[in-house]
Amino acid sequence: MGTGGAGGSVGARVIRLGTRASALARAQSALMASALVEAHPELEVEIVTISTSGDRSQSTNQAGADWGTGVFVKEIESALLREEIDLAVHSLKDVPPLITAGLTLAAIPVREDPLDVLVTTDGRGLGDLEPGCRVGTTSARRSAFLRASRPDLQFAPIRGNVETRLRKLAEGQYGAIVLARAGLHRLEIDAACVVLEPELLPPAPGQGALAIQARAGDREIAQLVEPLHDPATAAAVRAERRLMVELEGGCRSARWARQVRMVSCTCSAVWRVTTAR
Repeated sequence: MGTGGAGGSVGARVIRLGTRASALARAQSALMASALVEAHPELEVEIVTISTSGDRSQSTNQAGADWGTGVFVKEIESALLREEIDLAVHSLKDVPPLITAGLTLAAIPVREDPLDVLVTTDGRGLGDLEPGCRVGTTSARRSAFLRASRPDLQFAPIRGNVETRLRKLAEGQYGAIVLARAGLHRLEIDAACVVLEPELLPPAPGQGALAIQARAGDREIAQLVEPLHDPATAAAVRAERRLMVELEGGCRSARWARQVRMVSCTCSAVWRVTTAR
């Protein structure tokens, strides 16, 4: 399995897989590359890292930019359309609900845990945090729902990848941070954390799921990734994304919040059932 240009065996078909440059994105892509090679031993997969505007811009992690804005996928999609890569691996929650023309979601693999976790240095839960505790999150969703339970906490933006955020927590810049549990699992990070149940904090649409994107009409590539596709996960995340599109116009209302909570709890229950198969 190549990583950005490494040579392979003579005559092997090389598939170029595009992804963001973060450690989490590379870990996710490595999982998909391994699954591809397992399904098709004759393949060699080259992971191509691509810098996105979301990684570069200091403004994209402001509250409200945490679902479906496209800032973490646009440059990768452009490379795919230019045929510089053959496939792209994204965190599904980063993919806008309207797929870019000329592209398709060729496969959605089995979903990881979609829930969020509260990470502290000592494993405290939300109810154990002292009033005024500084909680790091750039997500409007996370801030709004957690503030409803703990209005006495201070929710502050936090920049950086998973490792950077954990370092800022360890340095005392924050008393707690909120992260996706799936990211910790995929990075194999054992952090002191408490799971935030969906009744308290509904996960983002598609959270914990990956999307394998290809050029529309590329049947050969579609057949290659077909073994990685999980129909149950695909059905669940499509329902979540469809609902968010329907509710987009009223996303600041109490009614919107109640509906998102209800659907997120349902989707989390579906995930638990499907993973118990």
